[in-house]
Amino acid sequence: MTAAEPAVLVEQDGAVAILTLNRPQTLNSFTRQMHHELWAALDQVEANPAIRALVLTGAGRAFCAGADLSEFDFAEGPDIMQRADPGPIIDQAFNPTTRRLTQVRVPTVCAVNGVAAGAGASVVMACDIAIAAPGASFIQAFSKIGLVPDSGGTWLLPQRVGLARAMALAFTGDKLAAADAKAMGMIWDVQDDALAAAKAMAQRLAAMPTKALVATRHLLRGAHTHSLDEQLDLERDVQSRLGFTHDYIEGVTAFLQKRPAQFKGE
Repeated sequence: MTAAEPAVLVEQDGAVAILTLNRPQTLNSFTRQMHHELWAALDQVEANPAIRALVLTGAGRAFCAGADLSEFDFAEGPDIMQRADPGPIIDQAFNPTTRRLTQVRVPTVCAVNGVAAGAGASVVMACDIAIAAPGASFIQAFSKIGLVPDSGGTWLLPQRVGLARAMALAFTGDKLAAADAKAMGMIWDVQDDALAAAKAMAQRLAAMPTKALVATRHLLRGAHTHSLDEQLDLERDVQSRLGFTHDYIEGVTAFLQKRPAQFKGE
């Protein structure tokens, strides 16, 4: 990557946006600039009604190695603890990125092309569906530097793999192979060509009722924080709201007429 080349590449394939983390020489570790470029790319997705799904992947041999520690000031001298404090960059960069990915208006598919370490693993789990290459791996690297999982890791990891596995993965920082990540439920699938499989999945989702998919994401991700009674009420309210969409009427009409539905994401 040259100095002028963007840290996040954006392309569009029909109704699918493909965002590529593009700092391969640093294993796509996040700088503040890369966060800002990712947000700008997500802004493009939000603003383009023709886009109805997105794929997130990485350039080179890694998906994302988490934070670029070269942006932290570890120089010896006064106030080193204040200068090296990870709190501000988490608050100003990593947390907004996780929020943006979990709230974007279209379904998200992550193509994990290589290692996803630290916050990189959290970014994978912030996407709706993840498909990994056979050689990809996942590392909760935080304990190795005296920190805790961040970017939503302590919320996302136990939700995906359960508390016992999350605890051991976070404590040890051991590398988790793609096949094991699938077996544990961290990711959806392992495919030889993860990017092609992710694009195919995104194209499939792009032809579906977008608002219903995103509402499903919201209900599923928040379900463990609600009682059954609360969740029943939420389901009722969301169903009622979706009942006023084009895609609901089209879906039922197509079913009754025994023809394929033509969803518009509206």
